Amino acid sequence: QPYRLEMGRKFGVNGAKTLYEFWGAKLTDQLNAEFESQCSKKNVLINLASNEYFNSIQTKGLDAKIITPVFKDWSNDKYRIVSFFAKKARGQMAAHIIKNRLKSPAKLKDFAVDGYCFDPEESTDNKLVFKRKQ
Repeated sequence: QPYRLEMGRKFGVNGAKTLYEFWGAKLTDQLNAEFESQCSKKNVLINLASNEYFNSIQTKGLDAKIITPVFKDWSNDKYRIVSFFAKKARGQMAAHIIKNRLKSPAKLKDFAVDGYCFDPEESTDNKLVFKRKQ
């Protein structure tokens, strides 16, 4: 029966103590191979994974610009990342990218689902912040 392991869970497989050790550079190498097969000079990876899983990629060895959308909700008098809502929003953004066949990272800024709006003032080239008040 399939089971999802947490990345930091301790276990012993082939001498690795965690899944991070087990995967090592394999995921990064595979991503780089995929980028190379695209024949593009401007590789971009849109990071819609949780921090726990994205940390399994060795970003210093990645041949791509990484753009991470961040979703914040108004809670207790300030904007903060609410895990449950952020996870749902990341899935909605993945669907948005696929349905609209987005080719340009700039088009991510147009994402406006479930009340989220792009915040240019808090965003950077590598971090796109989307906020909503419920």
